[in-house]
Amino acid sequence: MKVSFISLGCAKNTVNAEQMMALCRDAGMELLSAPEGADVVVINTCGFIDSAKSEAIDNILAMAELKAEGQIGKILVTGCLSQRYKQEILSELPEVDGILGTGSYSEIVPALQEVMGGGTPCRFGSIHAPVEELDRVLTTPPYVAYLRIAEGCDNHCAYCVIPSLRGKYRSRKMEDVLAEAKKLADDGVKELIIIAQDITRYGIDLYGSKKLSALLRELCKMDFHWIRLHYLYPDEIDDELIDTIAEEPKILKYLDIPIQHCNDAVLKAMNRRNTKEELLELFYTLRGRIDGLVLRTSLIAGLPFEDEDAFDELCSFLREVRIERAGVFPYSPEEGTAAAKMLNRVDTAEAERRAELIVDVQSDIMDDFNESRMGEITEVLCEGWDGQSMSYVGRSWAESPDIDGRIYFTAEREVAAGEFVPVRITGAMDGELTGELWEEEI
Repeated sequence: MKVSFISLGCAKNTVNAEQMMALCRDAGMELLSAPEGADVVVINTCGFIDSAKSEAIDNILAMAELKAEGQIGKILVTGCLSQRYKQEILSELPEVDGILGTGSYSEIVPALQEVMGGGTPCRFGSIHAPVEELDRVLTTPPYVAYLRIAEGCDNHCAYCVIPSLRGKYRSRKMEDVLAEAKKLADDGVKELIIIAQDITRYGIDLYGSKKLSALLRELCKMDFHWIRLHYLYPDEIDDELIDTIAEEPKILKYLDIPIQHCNDAVLKAMNRRNTKEELLELFYTLRGRIDGLVLRTSLIAGLPFEDEDAFDELCSFLREVRIERAGVFPYSPEEGTAAAKMLNRVDTAEAERRAELIVDVQSDIMDDFNESRMGEITEVLCEGWDGQSMSYVGRSWAESPDIDGRIYFTAEREVAAGEFVPVRITGAMDGELTGELWEEEI
């Protein structure tokens, strides 16, 4: 059987797709890099917000066209969209031949066999079951990989559907995480990106206390060059974790801490467990104890209870704290969430307008940050040659893959993808940095 995978959405989805690919490989199936010629195309979807749902449906319809043309055989849909909209997919997308929920990734092989036998698999295992330990076929470049340490979420933010799609928070056993990490290190991975919906709670459900710091100390003993952290929930960042991040040179001084807002009334309505004062104290503490820290966050404009004063407060907060990186989203009510029932909110057009204004604020902050780096010599992980700019391209510690900008640099010698090199920053180009290989040591 020839199978092709399309994975959409977050890095956690990427890991699930990689696990399904490994199961197919071990069952003797052939994995195709492109859908054309596949007996089955598996579309691993995201269903978190409207744009993600639209992307998933667009991909399903694109594969339906290939199916009608005879270029592919069957279509199997997995992931969050199928978990959230099981009946709608079955009734409104007749081109889909089967679906799997987020609790049934490990059932991919029997589901594929069923669909090829003419059946319509519809498998929805428990989303609260312990995390299954599965092998992976890495789809990232060989020098970078994601390490998922937990599944699900217990935060229950009022605007978010993730707990209903991914289940309660379940940590993986530390010995399992470390065993997978060792394999990744042995396979040549140099940048390890620690992921979960909330990595700061790691271990509480299994061990009765937070174990992220202990896990990170063990990971730092392995042969990784960089260890990057995504995502840290602000109310669970404690002194032990701050000390670990500050003291371990392999842990990048880049922290992704989603706050969504800063106004106390908005935060309370959204079931966030921080106040503005606590967020300010946290960011000033982090800046004071971790040298050269770069912060990233997520922000939602137009949330319920965000009046003009609350929005202005958010803009002022950002100008004060000067978070270097931010993903900004206009609020859209998601069915099944508490926030969707709240009437005290602005319309979609106003939420989009406010999001654009926040992007403008953040663009100024990012421009100032880029300007502050001029002349800096920084370590860059080369990702290869870019034919359009006729230069090499890569990232420093301050740029996370696929979400931040990159650094374009020239070199008098050949630089291999996956090589760490010193680069002197010389300019900026549409928000991204340019530089040149620095032949002296950093």
